[in-house]
Amino acid sequence: MARSPIIAWPTEPEDALPLALWGANAIAAATGGKASGDFQVSGVEIDSRDVIEGDLFFALKGETMDGHRFIDAAFAKGAAAAVVDRPVPGPHVLVPDTTAALEALARAARERTQARIIGVTGSVGKTSIKEALFVALDRSSKGAAHRSVKSYNNHVGVPLSLSRMPSRSRFGIFEMGMNHAGEIAALTRQVRPHVAVISTIAPAHIENLGSEEAIADAKAEIFAGLAPGGTAVIPADSAHCARLIAEAERLGAKVITFGRAASADVRLLDTVPSPCGGSLVTADMGDRRLCYTVASPGEHWVTNSLAVMAAVRAAGGDLGAAGLALAEMEGLKGRGARIEIAAKGGKALLIDESYNANPASMRATLAQLGDTKATRRIAVLGAMKELGDFAPGLHAALAEPIAEARVDYLVLVGDEMSALADELGKSGGGALGKAIPFAHCRSPEEALLALADFGLESGDAILAKGSNSVGLGRLVAALAAKDC
Repeated sequence: MARSPIIAWPTEPEDALPLALWGANAIAAATGGKASGDFQVSGVEIDSRDVIEGDLFFALKGETMDGHRFIDAAFAKGAAAAVVDRPVPGPHVLVPDTTAALEALARAARERTQARIIGVTGSVGKTSIKEALFVALDRSSKGAAHRSVKSYNNHVGVPLSLSRMPSRSRFGIFEMGMNHAGEIAALTRQVRPHVAVISTIAPAHIENLGSEEAIADAKAEIFAGLAPGGTAVIPADSAHCARLIAEAERLGAKVITFGRAASADVRLLDTVPSPCGGSLVTADMGDRRLCYTVASPGEHWVTNSLAVMAAVRAAGGDLGAAGLALAEMEGLKGRGARIEIAAKGGKALLIDESYNANPASMRATLAQLGDTKATRRIAVLGAMKELGDFAPGLHAALAEPIAEARVDYLVLVGDEMSALADELGKSGGGALGKAIPFAHCRSPEEALLALADFGLESGDAILAKGSNSVGLGRLVAALAAKDC
């Protein structure tokens, strides 16, 4: 006589889903290709240098590079299979066009998932908000959240990130970026988010778009991809808030605003400095008040946290888990990481903001430097790119936030910084008209020499911020590697 189990283990719908990321038949069906045999893969990669064991390698072809040249290297690093446009030795799926096949696999990933999807864009803070959303939702879903890594937010990065999403995911968070009008429209049609977040609108990429209004319109393209009944999360403090709301409502989205404005649906009530360097935040969400800690310092992170809470709630996430995640989240490499480095007499603090820069983020991080307790404040500022004819004026305008931050020494890197150097030379740029000593360098390597000549001392705080192409990441790495 058969006995009933003492405890019947509960079953979930996802139990029927495969554990492997993709199998050969599923890849072939999604891409319209032909599989060389049966296999399973646990990841997807487009750069042979980053392949790990079990990956599916897409041999993409660009204007100057053909991924098929690196098939052997990918297999040598442990690739389980490759997607190719010509037969190769080893497991593969043969397709007419590997780029189109990647996009097709991304569509298949989006179609098979039951996850709640969040899309994030904006001129400033989109990567930080994306990462904060991930740690919040990953915590509440016990590891069942997925997100785009690094800044994979373009026409290749978004389909790559989608194709990597496990079928068992409960949440997916995807960043979308752009340089020109129409680019986010193409990306949001792939992501089809349930929640679309715009962090803020600022003159990033104004060279290509011409005005902040045009930038706002380009960012608002994210609403066009919203799933039916989707939610638009919009910055209430933006000068373009009404413009964004009008577009979201035209497309049938529910609107939630966040910020300091009295009209905000998720509204900042109070913020005070945290003993550990971040902020204690109280926010009104309409039917409740939330009190939580944000570990990352700076007023911009307070605003970011409001966007996170708005999006978590809209996606059906756990607000308590989100608060705990924000309290534990450290700064990101290139986007606010705080590093102790060797200096004369002890240690100095290096604030790594080397990945990106535009006028709004420059002002925010300079204000953060001004709020940082330090014996001396030193700023290494790299040029801001893609500002076009607006560049001289926008660089020169940094003189004001530099003075407000009480910077003791300034290192400027890049030709575009000549306008700021001229402005500082005219006005003095410091408190009470006292000139701020500065060096204007052509490269990060010259900037390192300027810092060495100045001499870093115990108690200094050094901010490194610039557009990624300036290369201040090399300066950060060199400073962080120094022995005491």
